[in-house]
Amino acid sequence: QVHVVESGGGLVQEGGSLRLSCVASGRSVGHMAWYRQVPGKQRELVAVITSGGNTDYSDFAKGRFTISRDNAKNTAWLQMNNLRFEDTAVYICAASLRRFPSTRIGSRNYDYWGQGTQVTVSE
Repeated sequence: QVHVVESGGGLVQEGGSLRLSCVASGRSVGHMAWYRQVPGKQRELVAVITSGGNTDYSDFAKGRFTISRDNAKNTAWLQMNNLRFEDTAVYICAASLRRFPSTRIGSRNYDYWGQGTQVTVSE
């Protein structure tokens, strides 16, 4: 069993930065990803990182967000810079036990999900 816990959310002004952390405890994991969700909207991928360090980002995250991880600690981070009002959402970490050849995989391939951490960007 893997337990996924996020932290680091909060309130920040537009243009500010936040760093989210995700710890997957219990066993080593493969892909780790950050999703975000706004009430009434579909959950969307923010960024993903494989156990080998390959990364992929959604267009809105490119150039502003950076995903990284430490395999020894089973921890992933999401550094978010130049935050915009529209980045306000619950940010959710996901982890997969399996390894995949591609970096971006469907959400159904993630085995464990955290509860999420709220990020609020004020105008």
